[in-house]
Amino acid sequence: SDVYKRQMLDKTDLAVLLLSEAMPQNDEIEWFRLLEERHIPTVVVRSKADLVAGMPDAEAEALFGQQPLRVSASNSTGLDALREALIRNLPEDYNQPEITGSLASAGDVVMLVMPQDIQAPKGRLILPQVQTIRELLDKKCRVVCCTTDQIEGTLSSLAAPPKLIITDSQVFSTVYAQKPAASLLTSFSVLFARYKGDIDYFVESAAAIGQLREDSRVLIAEACTHHSSEDDIGRVKIPRWLANTAGGALDVTVGAGRDYPQDLSSYKLVVHCGSCMLNRRETLRRIELARRAGVPITNYGMAISACHGVLERVLSPFPEALAAFRACLLYTSPS
Repeated sequence: SDVYKRQMLDKTDLAVLLLSEAMPQNDEIEWFRLLEERHIPTVVVRSKADLVAGMPDAEAEALFGQQPLRVSASNSTGLDALREALIRNLPEDYNQPEITGSLASAGDVVMLVMPQDIQAPKGRLILPQVQTIRELLDKKCRVVCCTTDQIEGTLSSLAAPPKLIITDSQVFSTVYAQKPAASLLTSFSVLFARYKGDIDYFVESAAAIGQLREDSRVLIAEACTHHSSEDDIGRVKIPRWLANTAGGALDVTVGAGRDYPQDLSSYKLVVHCGSCMLNRRETLRRIELARRAGVPITNYGMAISACHGVLERVLSPFPEALAAFRACLLYTSPS
């Protein structure tokens, strides 16, 4: 179906188009055109090379812009060429940026303040926390973790202030009030805005929150489907904070899982989750749909920080993003 194809292409970094018959079939040509429209690198492969000659190379190149690689699983023909083609066609941005980037390096002490509220899965950490911890360990950083009520005791147990503190956006102000002056502080959401999405567009869009008015239409976009709690962050808290900022109730729609509109033009703002269940390609695709419609899109953490008036502090470790946010505030402020 068209919905299935869109969902598959939204998260595809590199495609292999497998031709199984002597001549390309209509659905294979349709898939190739869709891949071409999305600018997704595609390797065309002719299977059963030991049995099927396929169309002449000149005709195939005219159709696909490349000569199909001839591969046979039965006698291992062409497998080395296929591996080389896959490596050669990887998109330039395939190597995803690090979560913490240059904020932490080997030997640095990094403190993670992670409130374990009712929405945290029992007995587990949420995925962004796990991924951040793993990256820091791989970097040979020394990682210290605590809950919000243990900040003072954790800091006093350290010989020196941590190089970096990372926390949840909901408790940022609490952590900021207790952090040592020498420590950098940011949130998981800001780190993942860069890791999974487009931090610059998220920052520009966060500045637009101040332009919301009563009845403005807002989309809350969740990448996963989960059982919402009584005070759910996406369905209850963020709409409430946005309404407080706007000065009246908003027209809020929640899209969960793959339920993401292709036409966003009727919305004044999209607030997206942290994308821990999406790859970078799919997240960027969702951002691009918003950008094409001229609709601001930001993520949970940045929206929360903007509503609470602490986004400039959250962005302080990222001078370029901070400057962009301040410029947007000047641009959108009433004269």
